[in-house]
Amino acid sequence: MNRKLIFAGLFAAFAFAAPADAQVTLEMADITCKDFGGYDAARQDFVSNWMRGYFMAAKNLTVIDSRYVKRNSQKIARYCKKLPNSKLMDAVQKNAR
Repeated sequence: MNRKLIFAGLFAAFAFAAPADAQVTLEMADITCKDFGGYDAARQDFVSNWMRGYFMAAKNLTVIDSRYVKRNSQKIARYCKKLPNSKLMDAVQKNAR
């Protein structure tokens, strides 16, 4: 009787358990250029937007100029191609003006 009760409890737990979304955290300071290049498009967009907001706020800029963003993105891409093991935040700091 006891085994049947345990088995029924385990079955119910697995049958009615709802899948949970995994909570994923990123340590932005640890992302390398190589890591960033290996991310899917959605994660690259997420990281890019976070970096853009972070550095725009650091410079106290409230307006985003698309030409500015495009030019800096190209500079960062060239830098990362040359130095894939460098930190992405370093690449942004050295190349975004």
